[in-house]
Amino acid sequence: MPSKVLNNMVHFLAPYEQAVEELKLKLKGIKYGFQKSGRYSPIEFVVGRVKKVDSLVKKANEKGIDFLVDHWQSDVAREVQDIAGLRVVCRYVDDVREVLQLLQEREDIVIHDVKDYIAAPKESGYRSIHMIVSYTVYHGSEKRTLFCEIQIRTLGMNFWATNEHELRYKYAGNIPADVLQQLHEASVITHQLDVLMNNLRQEILTPAEVDTTLEEKLEEIFSLYVKQDLDSAAALYREHVSGFEEAFADNPKFKMIHDLLGIRLK
Repeated sequence: MPSKVLNNMVHFLAPYEQAVEELKLKLKGIKYGFQKSGRYSPIEFVVGRVKKVDSLVKKANEKGIDFLVDHWQSDVAREVQDIAGLRVVCRYVDDVREVLQLLQEREDIVIHDVKDYIAAPKESGYRSIHMIVSYTVYHGSEKRTLFCEIQIRTLGMNFWATNEHELRYKYAGNIPADVLQQLHEASVITHQLDVLMNNLRQEILTPAEVDTTLEEKLEEIFSLYVKQDLDSAAALYREHVSGFEEAFADNPKFKMIHDLLGIRLK
């Protein structure tokens, strides 16, 4: 690798670093937007990185890019589409789908490709959604439109993928067969947990139903009181509300009825 190319790498990668920081901020903005409006956010956390030089050079070489030509920078920018990488981690599989839809609706990124490794996992057991998008940054006085990769996965998928990555690094890509088998089994178990928790998602996120029966009875009791049918109001109170006072402790109408009926409630 010519030293001139290595020296230029810092300047070449700078717009990608800017793109990662801007996209991280925008993706986190989705999360905060949901939270500030009192809604559940499908995003747990967001991380990002720019490919390291040695990793970038290796991938460029695999694609046959010649660093001795003057236009190597445009060749690398065109052929290596994951120099900038973002990862969005979600709690549930349905959250992953929701985030994908949210990104598809945005006007500040252009989606070029989506690979669904959840519906069709890799042979290793890897699951995730991969998107190749283009994003425009204004780097100094220069306008640059760059390819970025966005991965969307659940907490479980992220945990599995982190361990798989470390094992590939440890064994230099040649993971022993027995370890691969364990990884695959772990992937199946992780997916089963994701499916189970996703089924519980609606149960967890749906607010408990409020029993309006007692509230309706309070209205009826109040109506009887207004009509001066105090004995009937007291009898209805004893039949339907007595014993549930705690549930209405902060209800001003309940307190008023209780105070107005006074001795008749004893």
